Amino acid sequence: MRKMRAQVGAAFHAEPKDLPEMQKPLLEYTTSEGNREDEGVNHQLELDSLFLGDSATVLKTLPPQSIDLVVTSPPYADNRKGPYQGWPIATYVDRFLPITKELKRVLKPSGSFILNIKERATDGERQTYVLELILALKKQGWLWTEEYVWCKSNSYPGKWPNRFRDSWERCLHFTLRKGFKMRQDSVMVPVGDWAKARLKNLSETDKSRDESKVGSGFGKNISNWIGREMVYPSNVLHLATECSNREHSAAFPVGLPEWFIKLLTDEGDVILDPFMGSGTSARAAINLKRHYVGVEMSPDYYQVSQAAITEARALAEETRRRRGHRRSREGNRGQPGEVPQAAPSSRSEAQGVYLLEEESIPV
Repeated sequence: MRKMRAQVGAAFHAEPKDLPEMQKPLLEYTTSEGNREDEGVNHQLELDSLFLGDSATVLKTLPPQSIDLVVTSPPYADNRKGPYQGWPIATYVDRFLPITKELKRVLKPSGSFILNIKERATDGERQTYVLELILALKKQGWLWTEEYVWCKSNSYPGKWPNRFRDSWERCLHFTLRKGFKMRQDSVMVPVGDWAKARLKNLSETDKSRDESKVGSGFGKNISNWIGREMVYPSNVLHLATECSNREHSAAFPVGLPEWFIKLLTDEGDVILDPFMGSGTSARAAINLKRHYVGVEMSPDYYQVSQAAITEARALAEETRRRRGHRRSREGNRGQPGEVPQAAPSSRSEAQGVYLLEEESIPV
């Protein structure tokens, strides 16, 4: 078990344009896993920071094994060239690999890397750079653990001479080992209306495991669903695109990073987005009581992200204040003469210090 201490009151390392009124928490820890040259070395990471610069350069300044989840959507290949100066298809993989090398270094052994990406079509055919990137990442030491599909539920109709409207994108899940942090119960969904009719009258076959008739090895016991209100979701996520695009040409909806943050992290964990764009990943982290670190190379989008982060912080603080006020009112409704007791907390707000514990997950 490894303990990490985060202390409020850190000095500022980010851009001078960063939020001056916000004291940033400082994560202090010692690396202790793996055969690393820096094993046992003390490190510090300033949390809730946004850096202006190229990810390939900025990520080298971050300490190793400091990030719980990387979730990002990189620049499109040859699309929207203005903000990111274009990533040519022919060199897309070569440009990406130095960044993923650093992501592999800064990610904790129990962490995950979620890459939202979709290959484009040119000259009448889909290009293969995403498939080539997957193979290159496997050679780099990543495990391609899963592929999720983001289905854009509000996609409008359209067609081209040889294809239809794109209404889905990949969300590729990479890890460093087979045993990684995953909180599946946090993303459960209602079982749905189908269960009411299907489970009302069960046959004898439904009451025991019914093996597949085609010899696939799969089977099911329908009676196991009786009484269940919540079930696990599939790997297809139905989310609307970001309509109010927050001054960014390709912003994904905040619900997308939120889903993965809930699934793959705990409160207090650290989320990294090396292509922060309009600040969506940081907003999601703030909403779910996680910390964020972001990198953005466009000065314009850097400012957009800062504005979005300021708004998210204000909303989170207002929500916290209202909940505290409500709890205070409920506590004052106790028995006559009874003194309301404060709820226990793992965080010492007076000292500004709290502990984070990372699970040791067996491979």
